[in-house]
Amino acid sequence: MIRIANGQGFWGDWLDAPVHLVNEGPLDYLTLDYLAEVTMSILQKVRNADPTLGYARDFPPLVQKIAPQILQRGIRVIANAGGVNPVACAREVRRLYPSLKVAVVLGDDLMDELDGLLERGLALANIDTHEPMSTIRDQVLSANAYVGAFPIAQALATGANVIITGRCADAASSTDRCGRPAG
Repeated sequence: MIRIANGQGFWGDWLDAPVHLVNEGPLDYLTLDYLAEVTMSILQKVRNADPTLGYARDFPPLVQKIAPQILQRGIRVIANAGGVNPVACAREVRRLYPSLKVAVVLGDDLMDELDGLLERGLALANIDTHEPMSTIRDQVLSANAYVGAFPIAQALATGANVIITGRCADAASSTDRCGRPAG
């Protein structure tokens, strides 16, 4: 039997829910979802103002709070709390609790590639209006692709206690199509 719990549904959700899940129930995997599309824009604005930020800042203290149980009971935490700066998020988790093994999944951030994609002729059209992105390019704050389960499974295979991603498909961070843990 594999027990998977989800302790967050969005950034700012009940902060004690993951703590209660870890403390009160047996579980193997704890998944935490922090990101909505508008959250990505907010986090990008934060990162533009301070390059060391751009992630869900309540995540590292949460991990610090549950780290003893993570290590003692072998719980694996998977979270998209990395927002637009997963490396900085991982760095802060490691600073707060150095004995945790932390893996980062990258590949979702397309902002640096956006102009090149447009130059290659990709319209990246609005799904509703069909307008090409080139008409609003100067207003785009964040461009992210949804990462799937395979990179998360690779991160789990490293033996990491905590896997931090940027934007990923909601289902990718919990199970594969057969209902097994991703990894």
